[in-house]
Amino acid sequence: MGGSQGPTGLARRSRRLSDAETEQRMLQAAVRMVSSAGLTVSLDHISLEEVIREAGVARSTVYRRWPHKDLFFSDLVRELARNATPTIQAQERELIGRIVAERADWLDTPNGRQTLVAELFRQLAAFDFLTLSDSAEWRTYLALHATFVSIADDELRDQVQAALAESERDHLAAVASAWARLTRLLGYRLRPELAVTFKDLAALLDATMRGLVMMALAVPELGSRRTVAQPFPAAGAADWSLPALGLASIALGLIEIDPEVEWDADRIGRIRLALAALTEPVS
Repeated sequence: MGGSQGPTGLARRSRRLSDAETEQRMLQAAVRMVSSAGLTVSLDHISLEEVIREAGVARSTVYRRWPHKDLFFSDLVRELARNATPTIQAQERELIGRIVAERADWLDTPNGRQTLVAELFRQLAAFDFLTLSDSAEWRTYLALHATFVSIADDELRDQVQAALAESERDHLAAVASAWARLTRLLGYRLRPELAVTFKDLAALLDATMRGLVMMALAVPELGSRRTVAQPFPAAGAADWSLPALGLASIALGLIEIDPEVEWDADRIGRIRLALAALTEPVS
């Protein structure tokens, strides 16, 4: 007995993909490859043939959609620019939750709350710096911003710039919202005399962090240097990184303790629950 056999001939062939499905698979495969290795100043390290194999599509369909390799890479640059801004909010949420969980009693007193804010700055800035420095997304972001202005095709350059701008706006809106929520929970507010917004705060902090990460490519000690400091009056001296000191200094110049917030046991309990929920996976 020969046993059962699988389908043969035409029955064994996979369904032919439409041009639209081929385009989507090719771009998604190339984005995965760039996300893994990061984008270099050119796209020479991305092989169109490798993208075709990764996407699992027919070569004939690909070359019908993109007769020349450069046409595919133009579409790829547009696709990368749409989500270029690196973000690590999910990991930050979990870190905030862990810091607060380990120091829950610090919420009970004014000095404790100031010390908790200092500890959040100290650990989050160091974490963000290291995470961005090691991120392939960061290298892609840097390469896109460094090279899009030199794109010879005016229309493509304008489209990439618009996509990068939209990506930045979406990112800053999310960061600003997170800052607004966290400051409210911890009893802080923007300094009213400065007339700034949380989006302004997010932009300054993001720009400072990215500048430090970029400078550290040539001057690595910017990230590794530590100093014993006490940037918050109520907090004790601790080991601070330069990124943490820089970001804390900017934030403290723009926010202050909200004198209108009344602290009682009920508020502290609700805040503990809200901050603890940050450790839950983001759906």
